Amino acid sequence: MSSGRIVQIIGAVIDVEFPREDVPKVYDALQVTDKGLTLEVQQQLGDGIVRTIAMGTTEGVKRGLTVANTGANISVPVGVKTLGRIMDVLGNPIDEAGPIGEEERWGIHRAAPSYDEQAGSNELLETGIKVIDLVCPFAKGGKVGLFGGAGVGKTVNMMELIRNIAIEHSGYSVFAGVGERTREGNDFYHEMKDSNVLDKVALVYGQMNEPPGNRLRVALTGLTMAEKFRDEGRDVLLFIDNIYRYTLAGTEVSALLGRMPSAVGYQPTLAEEMGVLQERITSTKTGSITSIQAVYVPADDLTDPSPATTFAHLDATVVLSRDIASLGIYPAVDPLDSTSRQLDPLVIGQEHYDVARGVQYVLQRYKELKDIIAILGMDELSEEDKQLVARARKIQRFLSQPFFVAEVFTGAPGKYVPLKETIRAFGGILKGEFDHLPEQAFYMVGTIDEAIEKAKKL
Repeated sequence: MSSGRIVQIIGAVIDVEFPREDVPKVYDALQVTDKGLTLEVQQQLGDGIVRTIAMGTTEGVKRGLTVANTGANISVPVGVKTLGRIMDVLGNPIDEAGPIGEEERWGIHRAAPSYDEQAGSNELLETGIKVIDLVCPFAKGGKVGLFGGAGVGKTVNMMELIRNIAIEHSGYSVFAGVGERTREGNDFYHEMKDSNVLDKVALVYGQMNEPPGNRLRVALTGLTMAEKFRDEGRDVLLFIDNIYRYTLAGTEVSALLGRMPSAVGYQPTLAEEMGVLQERITSTKTGSITSIQAVYVPADDLTDPSPATTFAHLDATVVLSRDIASLGIYPAVDPLDSTSRQLDPLVIGQEHYDVARGVQYVLQRYKELKDIIAILGMDELSEEDKQLVARARKIQRFLSQPFFVAEVFTGAPGKYVPLKETIRAFGGILKGEFDHLPEQAFYMVGTIDEAIEKAKKL
């Protein structure tokens, strides 16, 4: 292990001088011995000097301090010991529950699987959430973007997905909080604990108050843990909240390293940085990583370079809408705005495709008729349109569903609805098989059989 000394400190960027024959490689982890601080090499400047980014606060660090080269990437614990624990970017536990006790550590910089290792799969990942399975089905090993403002249910949707996959598919999840509010991270941990899924999920947090180095690398830490589970032959879920803040941390680091900014002040390497992360999230012949990423859209501008770069990588987009939440319909997924690459008759089958498109047509037509209803009332509609409106209102209510993780608030038991049941039910509503049932019977139930039972009690 070679050692050097600090020669310059500019905020989170530290320059370290090493003997010329022992210069560390890019991405090597260095230790500031006295401070317990880890640095990651970003550039070699020549004359034995390397420019590094600090993975922690640089307060109290001064020139002349000794720095040891570990000769390897930052490495983090992987395997089942990470489940139920909260870790930081370096894999250190931050939940005050003692050491992780891992059997293996992996470096966070890894190559994406090669073409011959990758497995293209058209297999669907059944989530048990009706609206998602019907209109924007997830592919096993696909990437999903969850777009939504504050308070429309991004976190509850994420927790329900973690719960359903943990219990119904016995899968593991990794949650990477990138630039998270510490309060949100804390709430998330306690909610997981209360809904008994903590032992199936590993949590990695790089909070908002941490230096940009931590926020830039924490997504890779979470991804590395997920890759280990995938390579053991499991289907893993990787949650990243929020992918925008990963880009933002990259922008900060880029400016500190003295690179010229590109459009809107973003880093010139934006597409490459996003690609490095996203290309590793993929299915191999042994297992799959399905990733669900919360996406913040700055100033609601979808053409902003950050969301625009993210869009290119996504297989499905789930849009949560405040208008739908205000109707009391949860999950507040907008079935007309959400899309999936899997919504293709060759992938999901003709029946599923026809039902999904039928549901979208009916809801779209209802949306168009709303103005007429508001001005002239229902009586002015043709018989055909009256029937369509009645079915649309049933569909709208039937897209709601009680969640397991929300049982505490709603008092209603959660429901997991198999895909076959979902297709059968919506197909039946479109054909008019349930025209005789009142629309209240469809609100907050699981399967169509429950709606029929509920109608008898009304």
